[in-house]
Amino acid sequence: MPTFDFSLLLAGPYHAMLWAGLRLSLTLLAVTLPLALLLGLLVAVLRLAPLAPLRWTGFLFVESQRNIPLLAHMLFWYFGAPELLPESAREWLYQHNIEAIAAVVSLSLYAGAFMAEDIRSGIWSVPTVQLEAARALGLGFVAAMRLVVLPQAVRTSVPPLVSQTLNLWKDTSIATVIGTAELMYQAAKVESATFKSFEAFTFATVSYLGISLAITALAAWYQHRYPPRSA
Repeated sequence: MPTFDFSLLLAGPYHAMLWAGLRLSLTLLAVTLPLALLLGLLVAVLRLAPLAPLRWTGFLFVESQRNIPLLAHMLFWYFGAPELLPESAREWLYQHNIEAIAAVVSLSLYAGAFMAEDIRSGIWSVPTVQLEAARALGLGFVAAMRLVVLPQAVRTSVPPLVSQTLNLWKDTSIATVIGTAELMYQAAKVESATFKSFEAFTFATVSYLGISLAITALAAWYQHRYPPRSA
């Protein structure tokens, strides 16, 4: 009976490859999560803006991102978008890890569209009279949203945003298709070099599960620390 080769994970070049892949996956999450949140917040406000062109801009962004598979986004930003740039810009990208840059752009835009809808739902959960009262006191739309509505909406939006964070963490694995040396890419390389499929992909599986459980635990702590306020 075959046995699990722990030496593959504890030392040597393959150990370094797997851990480097895990670090890059975590880096992708750490970079894309705040970008997606900021983008989602901006788009959510656009979709509720009093001006129709702004609302349509937010609507078109959300629908164009949500209705195209993430894989297609990845391939577009890696193969298609650079062709629209000047040659000097393309050369700079190819010299500065275009795979990771394309992954960050596609993941941020894709996750930002979903987060925008979650934040918009949170904004809708705030009674309209609060926005109207803020406007009656002389605040503009942006100021009323920033000072009155958004602080309440963010708390309501935390549970769905946690789900989107989990999806974003798992979606980093799709970056392997464009050659980003994240966890799945490195696990596949280790498997090809050693034929230790069980060990390599067990490491990847346990890593994804462990980080996901950590995110869930952090969200549970937040919900316990800051429970939703009753209406």
